[in-house]
Amino acid sequence: MRTVVVDKVSSVAQHSDLGHELRLSPDIPCEEGVLVAVRVLNNKTRYNQLELTSGRMATVNQGDVVVGALGHRKALLGYSGHLPTALAVGDTIQLLNIGGVLGVCDSANPDVGLPFDCEVLGTVLHFPYLGERIGVPARAGEQTFDGDATLNTNGVPVIALAGTCMDSGKTAAACAIVGRLRHRGFHVAACKATGVSLRRDILAMEDAGATETMIFSDLGIVTTTAENGPALTRALLTTLAGHRPDVIVLELGDGLLGAYGVEAILSDASIRDALTAVVLCANDPVAAWGGARILREQFDIEPAVVTGPATDNAVGVDQISERLELTAINALSNGVALGDHIADTVLGTSS
Repeated sequence: MRTVVVDKVSSVAQHSDLGHELRLSPDIPCEEGVLVAVRVLNNKTRYNQLELTSGRMATVNQGDVVVGALGHRKALLGYSGHLPTALAVGDTIQLLNIGGVLGVCDSANPDVGLPFDCEVLGTVLHFPYLGERIGVPARAGEQTFDGDATLNTNGVPVIALAGTCMDSGKTAAACAIVGRLRHRGFHVAACKATGVSLRRDILAMEDAGATETMIFSDLGIVTTTAENGPALTRALLTTLAGHRPDVIVLELGDGLLGAYGVEAILSDASIRDALTAVVLCANDPVAAWGGARILREQFDIEPAVVTGPATDNAVGVDQISERLELTAINALSNGVALGDHIADTVLGTSS
């Protein structure tokens, strides 16, 4: 064991209750969610921040000692990287996302530049045995993931948001819906079921008025996949429904076509039957057309409304209305109307 003083603990380690003086082990299990300490080797001027456990964003600098979690990422608009199969102290890995996921970068989007290179310092240890100095590898998550989780929403309506891609306006729409429903007197819970660890989106939903929130990383999953996505979603919805909210807002991160498990979730009959409505978030009218077609033909889901950048002005709104016969409402410029549409036409209330 060695002792190291860390500068930044990333939000993927949210539930580990780590201080800034940590004990490290040179034995590094290459398993998703294992917390490791690394030293940053370079500076960056783009995509150079880290989300801390406080939720604040901090600029990462060369020489910083950072705690993150081993994992993978497959992001169209960011980095793609895999979980290493073996690691030793002194090896170099990369910081794959703002939430603190660490792995081996395979590909980078030009918009974010090359990733931070990081020197591996060791596995973060925690000491769960009272009175004994026996350290075990610390891991991300508050609860243990149950791959056989069942679904019971207790009849609570679920409003899901699915997007055509990253950055298609899902979180903005979720926050608009949460905020308006709260003003209309609803007790709202919210969760994010797919993506790569980053708490920013559910923090935004809390700010909008969601009383209870969860994200997949609360269950120890750093990055979702088609294999774990359905069980994660069932577990998140069941847990939130236990708080007896009036409605649950569910964000499906990434896109309908992607590596994080959205297709697998919508293919799960129990989840699909629990969804009261699906809001389609699209980057442009063609994406809206394709997204609506996927929902209709592959999953037999009729979108309740279309939002996102495709609805930024009347041109997109008119195209969606005329060609798709769907209501289109922009979440940023007309969030109240979007929330009212969900409340009135989906949940059956009146203003």
